[in-house]
Amino acid sequence: MDLTPYLETLRADLAAAAAPGGPETTRAAELLGHSLEPSARLALLEALSDAAAEITTRLRDASVEVRLRGREADLVVTQHAPFTEPAAPPPPPVDGGDLTRLTLRMPEALKTHVEQTAAAEGISVNAWLVRAVTAAVNGPATPPTYQTRSSKRITGYFQA
Repeated sequence: MDLTPYLETLRADLAAAAAPGGPETTRAAELLGHSLEPSARLALLEALSDAAAEITTRLRDASVEVRLRGREADLVVTQHAPFTEPAAPPPPPVDGGDLTRLTLRMPEALKTHVEQTAAAEGISVNAWLVRAVTAAVNGPATPPTYQTRSSKRITGYFQA
């Protein structure tokens, strides 16, 4: 995106506003317009960057970046792979399957905490331990997560 036409419009508007003041005022406005160009260009780039960041926060599977190439700004939209939920862990084996007895030694404080947690869930300590071990082996079922982006993130390329 070439920003020059926008800057020329700003410069022309400044000159038109100064025209009724005479040739000296017009010349001062012309000089002021040229000296303000870098600042105005930077302000436009910041506005584009803020707009890209705001759009990115509203998109689920894409991001918008402003990339500088010379004196031009390019808006680039990058598609991200859609989030897929991980497979749910298989349920614990039902009664009637092969069962194995296991001896588990743990600190008394941990045992007390396990008993309280199992009681709070309304299940036996053995059922709670089977669930905990199953989740540890198969991985816990996690809700989908989406990366949040900071609205002040700046990315791009620089070439000297």
